[in-house]
Amino acid sequence: MATLRREISLNAPLEKVWPAIRDFDHVHVRVAPGFLTAGKMDKGDRILTFFNGMVARERLVTADDETHRLVYSVVEGQASHYNAAVQILAEGKDKSRLVLTIDLLPNELAPAIGGMMDQAVGIMQKTLSA
Repeated sequence: MATLRREISLNAPLEKVWPAIRDFDHVHVRVAPGFLTAGKMDKGDRILTFFNGMVARERLVTADDETHRLVYSVVEGQASHYNAAVQILAEGKDKSRLVLTIDLLPNELAPAIGGMMDQAVGIMQKTLSA
């Protein structure tokens, strides 16, 4: 199983960033606009359209308000297994850190997913720090 991890510093406090991450239904607006071009809810799952036309159905696994950690799984897509965790950590009064970890199978998808992660975190950093 491939494990991909990205960390970014944010020029915003945890108290500002966590509500945006926690808003599972609006990630395409509040977290990664442009990278995600559309989103809708369907029977508890979110269906996201990416900048490249790819569509994924994602299911919320947990949103932990104590650890500021959100976990979701892709339930329809190319991967036979795809689990992601986004965690926000405080870094002083006015800054925070976002840690994104994805576990997926097959391993051969790792380069493509890693490239998409690199694009996503750049947009997330800009959006969440604004």
